Amino acid sequence: MTLKESALVAPDTASLPQPAEEPHRATAWPVARTTAAEAGAAARAGRLGEGARGSLDVPLGAALGRVLAGPLLALTDLPSFDTSAMDGWAVAGTGPWTVREEGAVLAGHAPAAVLADGEAVRIATGARVPAGTTAVIRTEHSRTEPSRTERGDGASGPLLHALREVRARQDIRPRGQECRAGDRLLPAGSAVTPAVLGLAAAAGYDALPVLPRPRVEILVLGDELLTAGLPHEGLIRDALGPMLGPWLEALGAEVLATRRIGDDAEELYAAVTGSTADLLITTGGTAAGPVDHLHRVLDAAGATLLVDGVKVRPGHPMLLARLPGEGPRHLVGLPGNPLAAVSGLLTLAEPLLAALTGGAREPHRTPGVPVQDEVQGHPHDTRLVPVVRQADGAVPLHYNGPAMLRGIAAADGLAVVPPGGARPGQALEILGLPWPTAAGDVPAEGVCFT
Repeated sequence: MTLKESALVAPDTASLPQPAEEPHRATAWPVARTTAAEAGAAARAGRLGEGARGSLDVPLGAALGRVLAGPLLALTDLPSFDTSAMDGWAVAGTGPWTVREEGAVLAGHAPAAVLADGEAVRIATGARVPAGTTAVIRTEHSRTEPSRTERGDGASGPLLHALREVRARQDIRPRGQECRAGDRLLPAGSAVTPAVLGLAAAAGYDALPVLPRPRVEILVLGDELLTAGLPHEGLIRDALGPMLGPWLEALGAEVLATRRIGDDAEELYAAVTGSTADLLITTGGTAAGPVDHLHRVLDAAGATLLVDGVKVRPGHPMLLARLPGEGPRHLVGLPGNPLAAVSGLLTLAEPLLAALTGGAREPHRTPGVPVQDEVQGHPHDTRLVPVVRQADGAVPLHYNGPAMLRGIAAADGLAVVPPGGARPGQALEILGLPWPTAAGDVPAEGVCFT
């Protein structure tokens, strides 16, 4: 169905339903982030409800940052046999013990024959304890004396003495101590961290069943955008197309495509209603100008606005909508100005994707960082300002206007400035960026401080 064919709109683009005349009421910045996170959590619950039907088997080496599609069940007992917890001696019965002449029992090697009562053998950490073992005595808790043959009493082999009381089964990790085969180690929906990879390997996995990454499609809107060459004759370079894909991938998404669409309501409607992505990201068109079609397109498509404007600068005309159709799908509308779009990413897209991926890439937030200089604020709205963090606090950067990327390119975070601004030394929350940065080590002449 085209936009003209939609029963929700008039038959031509010019007569599309216009935005309401009543004053716009934007959402507070913290509330907007919470709403986005709740939308992502609801979408994640829907994806988990699909269970194994929507899962992928991914090798352990490629599973980091993914989300388990089902519970992680132990494939074997852990440990799968009785092992020594320490370097020392495996002993049978009560001491002193006669030390066997054969070499030590090592990890990865079959143990010696059954220990007879009164015998001891060297054993390494992680080695399988011989049958008949009563306990393991740590090396530092023992001493040996020469063989009885050397003492002339006719017996052979050195004698082992314990320097501390020996308790049955001490320093032995019994089979199944951590889990038994079939035990649920982690629930479905758990984020795959490095520790989870280690646990899965220990439990016998070569691959993990995980949910597909959230699929994202980017729609860059505007007749004025160039994809190559120098700006000229009112045309400007598209800064968001090259930036958004890698940024969203760093947040754990699979970017299906970045499409460029002119200021055409019909084309935008077709792109929104025809997409199969879990999340659509649009740039521009979120305000109420003559070519800002996004609100009217969403209304025609039957979308539900969850956030329609946020009390944040830059970027306050951003929005979040739930799209109709099978499965939970959303659209985040970013403003067209580059730094305003970054603000929208951090405000709406990042918390939504973090919840959708089960916290596998939880937004990095550092509370209580003192800001070194005074930061001008908005009278009523939160302000996000690029900063460089140094040993004695965060330094606000210059070139932080809505259309500027020079500040954020040198930054390692954005300070959350409350309405009214911040004074020198005031502690602010810092939103981290989803990649390693070294901006804090850049000398003062390398960045543009305010």
